[in-house]
Amino acid sequence: MAGKTETAVAVLVGAAIGACVGILFAPDEGSKTRKKIKDGYDHKRDEIKDKLHEISEQVKSKFGHSQADLQSGLDHLVETVEQKKEDIIATLEKKLEELKGTAKAAANK
Repeated sequence: MAGKTETAVAVLVGAAIGACVGILFAPDEGSKTRKKIKDGYDHKRDEIKDKLHEISEQVKSKFGHSQADLQSGLDHLVETVEQKKEDIIATLEKKLEELKGTAKAAANK
């Protein structure tokens, strides 16, 4: 995505520079030239704002999905750990009962 952003910025900057150079070399009086420059600047500023907003939304969307995926993964991990914990406790309790039985049998002999 960085390559697309850099290209878009380069195109916008190139267009702005080209427009300014064209206006500066146009055979108009100063007030008309200043108005054209201001209008061109305002137009390019709006284009850049729109592009930055679009890129911002794409980034938010991408990271928003990533955040949801991360939360889902963490939830799954916690659930798995809880299940494993219960399995380990059950296995330890079973082994403890077996050891108690073995100890009782050894004490009775």
